[in-house]
Amino acid sequence: MNVFHKLDDIPRDFGPALVSVGNFDGVHRAHRRVIDEIVRRAKAGNARSVVVTFEPHPARILRPEQNLKLLTPLPEKLRLLEATGIDAVVLLPFSRDLSLMTPHQFVHEILKKRLHAREVHEGFNFHFGRKAAGNIQMLRELGWEMGFDVHDYSEMRLRGESVSSSHIRRLLSEGRVSRARHLLARPFSILSTAGRGRGYGAKYTVPTINLAHYEELVPKDGVYITRTRIGKECFDSVTNVGNRPTFGADSFAIETHLLNFHPIALSAETEVELHFLDRLRDEIKFPSVDALKEQIGRDVRKAQKYLRRLEQAGVRS
Repeated sequence: MNVFHKLDDIPRDFGPALVSVGNFDGVHRAHRRVIDEIVRRAKAGNARSVVVTFEPHPARILRPEQNLKLLTPLPEKLRLLEATGIDAVVLLPFSRDLSLMTPHQFVHEILKKRLHAREVHEGFNFHFGRKAAGNIQMLRELGWEMGFDVHDYSEMRLRGESVSSSHIRRLLSEGRVSRARHLLARPFSILSTAGRGRGYGAKYTVPTINLAHYEELVPKDGVYITRTRIGKECFDSVTNVGNRPTFGADSFAIETHLLNFHPIALSAETEVELHFLDRLRDEIKFPSVDALKEQIGRDVRKAQKYLRRLEQAGVRS
């Protein structure tokens, strides 16, 4: 997959292209429906399949007060996009200047002049250009003018729920990671490294691990059934997201108890990736550390039972 970080990186002879423009945060089922179609059609029609996206997310420039948290930070989004088989990603640096382009300028400069678009594929609620003035109908009219076809896609709904990045964020803010997993078509995950103070050495010998500070979206505080990848090894796990109130002063942490643990190599740079499968309970302040330990034992047993059922059903994260 080619990644073009600015328009001038795109070769002059690039194209013809089948294109989709969007934020693609989460690369969820609805995104995949569009991308899979342009990949298929591009291969059949001797063209390039291209996603145009933005960095940073436009909301972070236009509405910074919202403090948007991403489902998929850029490296993860690019990894997920590459897995679709897309030929290229155009990663436009989003700025005030870009946001001031009119719909006509955006289509002419990017879709026609740079990408030589043959087809443009977008969701039903696509908006573009200054003040989001462009919509699907305007895009279709500009396509007629500039020589490309427009394919639009209706809203995708599963069990009555909209498959959208905003709705998935809402589910995660409520702790509904199992439902989010269904809409994403994979478990929601966060990728970080181990937190400080983990006693790095030749072998990591403690079956709990804290994640380093993570800036993007995490599920609602609580206890979850997870799978944890540490480097190249995976472990069943139970993860607490929250402030650990039993230990006194609030100190937010994402702390994971590894169930099928064995000593492993670990350094400050080792990747730690958490996959959230289901929610066990809210975070609770216990009267004592012993009471907390008893609850952790119950959490572990519930998690093991859940994971056995998944294994019997042939489901892996």
